[in-house]
Amino acid sequence: MLSKRVTLADVARKAGLSVSAASMILNGRPDTRLSQDAHDRVHAAAAELGYRPNVAARGLKTDKTHTFAFVSDVVATTRFASGLIKGALTAAEAAGHVMMVLETGGDPKRETEAIGAALDRQVDGIVFATMRARELFLPEIRIETPVVMLNATNARFPHAVLPDEYGGGRAAVHVLTDAGFREGIALLGQSDAKEKGLFRSATVAQRVAGIRDTMAELGLDFVSETSVWLWEPDEGYQATKRLLRQKNPPKAIVAMNDRLAFGAYQAASEAGVRIPEDLSIVSFDNDELAAYLRPGLTTVALPHEAMGSRAVELILQPEPAGETLIPMPVITRDSVRPVD
Repeated sequence: MLSKRVTLADVARKAGLSVSAASMILNGRPDTRLSQDAHDRVHAAAAELGYRPNVAARGLKTDKTHTFAFVSDVVATTRFASGLIKGALTAAEAAGHVMMVLETGGDPKRETEAIGAALDRQVDGIVFATMRARELFLPEIRIETPVVMLNATNARFPHAVLPDEYGGGRAAVHVLTDAGFREGIALLGQSDAKEKGLFRSATVAQRVAGIRDTMAELGLDFVSETSVWLWEPDEGYQATKRLLRQKNPPKAIVAMNDRLAFGAYQAASEAGVRIPEDLSIVSFDNDELAAYLRPGLTTVALPHEAMGSRAVELILQPEPAGETLIPMPVITRDSVRPVD
């Protein structure tokens, strides 16, 4: 049988003080003019009785519940973007807040239910997140609490935290050119000639733009471009097999993501092509498996933890509406070798 909840009055009574005095001490009010002995008695009484403040009651007085909602499609149940929630949780905890995690699977009905659950609990802010960066269409529900889009955009809510894909694309090209590559570079995963400007997402478009602008600035051309709609290992494997059979196979590959690069590794191994001695590869995302390839894969990382942390910071300290771009760091491993 559950025992009665310990109240502030119980703590005050045990400490021999008034309720207001006990409240000031437990809330850390400065200049209470109460003795150290009074402070010690209150804290000892609270510990002995197992007192926990009534957060709901406090929220009614302060109009703050110190609770955020993290509403996502599949971020919490897949490994690909789990850093988003880790960064958000860490930032919320550091600020003394609790975070509700609500997963919708991308189902509009579940999205409506999740938003309703968050609003019913009077959260201080909502982070809407998606596993893959995209425009997120939300139910037409009136939401007056602060909202930040994470790895997503929405016309109703202009605060968005996104990876700096344009800068990431530029960085990937510079990994190869800084190693001395001026020719023989192939692009694996995207071809304007075949896709005619149709991109998987706005951020992918920025990644491609960063790659192409940097190549143009340096006066370089790709030796080949391969359009691969599914960015999965088997597609990378098949495409790289074809590239390596050419009369003049590439000396370096920019793969549009790590999973394509995983397939490229397998194709190179079967063809007797050594990485990085015969073929250098740089890609994107920093999938957790990239470090376990041999040699380790050099990749431009999606800064998911930093993005999640920044989303919470924007709820706590709002800034002018717009996109906040988080730099994508290069994770240097051993798949790129300087040109002799």
